[in-house]
Amino acid sequence: MTKSWDVATFAGGCFWCTEAVFERLEGVQKVVSGYTGGQIKNPSYREICTGRTGHAEAVQIVYDPNIIDYTELMEIFFATHDPTTLNRQGNDVGTQYRSAIFYSDDRQKEAAEKFIELLNKEQVFEAPIVTEIVALDIFYEAEDVHQNYYDNNRSQPYCQYIINPKIKKLKTYYAKKLKQ
Repeated sequence: MTKSWDVATFAGGCFWCTEAVFERLEGVQKVVSGYTGGQIKNPSYREICTGRTGHAEAVQIVYDPNIIDYTELMEIFFATHDPTTLNRQGNDVGTQYRSAIFYSDDRQKEAAEKFIELLNKEQVFEAPIVTEIVALDIFYEAEDVHQNYYDNNRSQPYCQYIINPKIKKLKTYYAKKLKQ
């Protein structure tokens, strides 16, 4: 059987966190940290951090839909960040840390709309979901230092206090989805 890769683009706060979660999933070939949803071309991390470019820190997930599908990726996305806080994740505040799904086709858009509708209907979260559903325009790959950040910097306090609990949650609730 030949592999047919698909791409999902999510923004769930700091891309170091989001990347660390999705890199561990079976069926995910690679995860790239980057920027999307803003107004300037080829933004840098320094520019993104000002919150004035309109970009979100996001990840592109290249995955095999025969192993893990888009809905499963969305489930893990919503389980590992807070989709109810506008332009913030914990102490990370600004539009660059917003919760967003950047869809690349009508199929992804419809799936995202239905998934959020279900989460709201089932009252999975105590507050309303503020995750944006936006057409993907251009995705700019972040600088090399931001790629595989968690795996390369596990001893950093941010990784220990912010990312480690997300990885623990992933291992607890999605152990069967993890790479062996």
